[in-house]
Amino acid sequence: MKPALLVLFLLSSLFPTVRGAELKLPRGAPEAEGVDPAGVVALANAFSKIDAVHSFILVRHGKVVAEAWWKPYTADDVHIMYSATKSFTSTAIGLAQAEGRLSINDKVLSFFPDLAPKEPSHNLQEMRIRDLLAMASGHQKDTMDRLREHPDSEWRRAYLALDVENKPGTHFIYNSGNSYMLGAIITKLTGQTTEEYLEPRLFAPLGIEKHPWPKTAEGVSLGEGGLLLTTESLAKFGLLYLQKGMWDGKRLLPESWVEQVQERQSSTGGNPDSNWDYGYGFQFWRNKGGGYRADGAFGQFSFILPKYDVVLAVTCGTSNTAGVMDAVWANLVPALHYVALPANPAADDEMHSVLAKLALPAASGEAHSAREAAVSRQSYACPENEQQLKSVRVDFSGANPVITFVDADGAHAITCGRGDWVRGTTDYQKHVSGLFDYSPQGIAACGAWSSEDTYVAKLCFDETPYTITMTMKFDGDRLVLDTEQNLRFGARKRPQIVATKETNP
Repeated sequence: MKPALLVLFLLSSLFPTVRGAELKLPRGAPEAEGVDPAGVVALANAFSKIDAVHSFILVRHGKVVAEAWWKPYTADDVHIMYSATKSFTSTAIGLAQAEGRLSINDKVLSFFPDLAPKEPSHNLQEMRIRDLLAMASGHQKDTMDRLREHPDSEWRRAYLALDVENKPGTHFIYNSGNSYMLGAIITKLTGQTTEEYLEPRLFAPLGIEKHPWPKTAEGVSLGEGGLLLTTESLAKFGLLYLQKGMWDGKRLLPESWVEQVQERQSSTGGNPDSNWDYGYGFQFWRNKGGGYRADGAFGQFSFILPKYDVVLAVTCGTSNTAGVMDAVWANLVPALHYVALPANPAADDEMHSVLAKLALPAASGEAHSAREAAVSRQSYACPENEQQLKSVRVDFSGANPVITFVDADGAHAITCGRGDWVRGTTDYQKHVSGLFDYSPQGIAACGAWSSEDTYVAKLCFDETPYTITMTMKFDGDRLVLDTEQNLRFGARKRPQIVATKETNP
């Protein structure tokens, strides 16, 4: 066991309140920290109108003053960070520079001479680490898709082989390949993945115990988007930056680095109505409403607002990420005051009541159907299909229905609550995001009969932004299966599958 992990283990043995859970931030009353509870309620209500926010934690003056999870998501769930991961990769670079392992002015090629093209272009030779950090590598478009398509999984070599159309440092383009190469530099220097490098330097000091982070075949953490964290861990990360690199009285990050990451290192546009046109730092976005943020696809945020001494961590599964940010500026910022507010027990009670009731919509309809007995435990064989489903079976005989999917990876039994969510783990749809999945992963499922012959199941992969809705129409000897994903890099509706009844053994 690593020394830092051993320390945390011993602490958890001495203090049972933290056993089996991550070390928590201190809690405080919102009014005592100058936060109007009515503003928190307004924020939660605004979030509830967006499909869908999964959680948030609000930290003021170093204390959590409000926290919420939309059922079935919970405080203990890790959640895929997508591009908020980039800010952690950037942090590793800042730490490596502080240790004298590199300078952000170092040339990228100097770390990979054995992978360089035979005749590297002038622009490639001039590319620096700081250009990767600022998304100003000189490429004309994002390189990540071309890396993923490389047949031998040598992503570093593939990156260095690409044309660099512009002079590095002069042309901003959001380029996830740059973030991957930052992680590759950490691994080249240290012999560790970015996750391993950050363990004693960031995760352990912040009390972040759960941080699964997949890596590629060449041993590099997916620094562009693969990290999974709890909402509170995401809030801790933001708080470290809010505190200018200090944590529990100790300096973890140089203050100069914290200043650099939030400065406008690249200009991103000039549209004042866009949340992405206020400049880019070192793998952090600058906010429309002031401050800066770690920002991941589908609404994974750690908002760092130094002016208000606030961190707001948010996880979502939405394509309306601008709406999430606008809700923060419109509802939270007006609720922040620079002095403590008078205690207001009624407002506190209302806030806690609202936050406790938050939930994503479960499947709607009837708990039972007269058709159940006829179709229960009947297996339906699927024709060849892009989901690679071989058969589907639903057992309605128990307290909760159990759907068994058989696909290329084997059989997967998922219990669906009757009108409410039932949690479990699964290997089914282990490529649900298509990019950063690992297996097994958490799932929460519920189902209901929308009509006498149609059963609708909602499968919420609660470590991701994704929920899959499967509509099963039992039509004689056929099962007509329609599948739709709430979010997807591609078509959300999958091709319909018409399965046929198998003869029971």
